[in-house]
Amino acid sequence: MKLYHTSTIIVDKPDVYHSREHLDFGKGFYLTTLYEQACKYAQRFLLRNRPAYVNHYLLDEDLKGFNIKKFERYDEEWLDYVGRCRKGTQNVCYDVVEGGIANDKVFNTIDLYFAGIMSKDNALGRLAFEHPNHQICILNQEVINRHLHFVTSEEIIIE
Repeated sequence: MKLYHTSTIIVDKPDVYHSREHLDFGKGFYLTTLYEQACKYAQRFLLRNRPAYVNHYLLDEDLKGFNIKKFERYDEEWLDYVGRCRKGTQNVCYDVVEGGIANDKVFNTIDLYFAGIMSKDNALGRLAFEHPNHQICILNQEVINRHLHFVTSEEIIIE
């Protein structure tokens, strides 16, 4: 599977240790299957006058023996999982988690829900109309060491 990771540096030796805490799927190495999404994310760095690279990888299809969670859509299970990860209370351990990204619009809905301003039903109703972006978070370094292969990197520039 082709995957992409956007960074201010070339990441030819990725790891799960340099991630921030309390992200959508926890502390890990985040990638996407969507090249356009990776390039769009690069704009965040470019707007801050920082370099931006889209790093290309191949992930082995056979991850037998690893605990993998895949969210197909923004639903109650996804919302609860992201909420626990962002609060730091997630206690289920997965090696890889795949699903939608809490982009700005989704994030605003989640914030309103966690602040108690919006009910879970209303939040899920708003999320139902969102087309999920895509992210894969590798939470286990062993998956990276054995199954994620760096291919190349390309610098993204403002056109």
